Amino acid sequence: MLTSANSSSHPASFILLGIPGLENSQFWIAFPFCIMYVVATIGNIIILHIIRTDHTLHEPMYLFLAMLAITDLVLSSSTQPKMLAILWFHAHEIEYHACLIQMFFIHAFSSVESGILMAMALDRYVAICFPLRHSSILTTAVVVKLGAVVMVRGLLWVSPFCFMVSRMPFCPNKVIPQSYCEHMAVLKLVCADTRVNRVYGLFGAFSVVGFDIIVIGISYVMILRAVLRLPSGEARLKAFGTCASHICVILAFYIPALFTFLTHRFGHHVPRVVHIMFANVYLLVPPMLNPIIYGVRTKQIRDRVIRA
Repeated sequence: MLTSANSSSHPASFILLGIPGLENSQFWIAFPFCIMYVVATIGNIIILHIIRTDHTLHEPMYLFLAMLAITDLVLSSSTQPKMLAILWFHAHEIEYHACLIQMFFIHAFSSVESGILMAMALDRYVAICFPLRHSSILTTAVVVKLGAVVMVRGLLWVSPFCFMVSRMPFCPNKVIPQSYCEHMAVLKLVCADTRVNRVYGLFGAFSVVGFDIIVIGISYVMILRAVLRLPSGEARLKAFGTCASHICVILAFYIPALFTFLTHRFGHHVPRVVHIMFANVYLLVPPMLNPIIYGVRTKQIRDRVIRA
């Protein structure tokens, strides 16, 4: 509790329902979620181990990939253990401050993941359009600074609306009809005017994610122009191949993320179960797919896994 003045303005805990509408199937639904979480955890740890131990992989592309793996571990671990406890052991209760902390980690590291995908697009742009200057433009120091900027941006964007929510009074209803504490779901339990929070959340999401998507789009337009100028088909195919993994990862992250974000605010006619399943997919499938995609598509990582 933040002050004695507002000690009774929020409940001691919230109730997370899990997946409303599928109560009878939740026990079995937890098994594929658990498998995906285990795959995501092991896969990202393997990626981090390979990059850390192989000094030939200490290049911008792989350093960004290591940042992505760390982000995926945080993002998936911030929700999945609690969700599995809900589905298997009916541990629906989550303490008030734990809920706010979970909300902070979900939104902050979603922003960080988006920023890292943007940085990886810039890396591909420099590598393909300025191959001879790639190592001099994207030095290790520049990569670290980009990663730090992306991290600070995520923390600065999320902190204000988490703080604003923590200062608001809550209604007696403390049921959150999903598997984790998401900003809009928590905001619906507030007994006060939430327009500032809603506007800030909408503005922040569109400015942060919108900026990243624009930079990614411009980068790939420039890459496409450069690749189409290459003289041989083999060179064009090789250049496209270096971008294929990144494009797959971008689609796996942004499609469910944008669907979840938009349906929370505008999709009033979307069935709740569809929305909640997509919300879970958005936080679990990208962390699971990213190491698989890069492990299969990236020769250096694939060779290291096979040798191991």
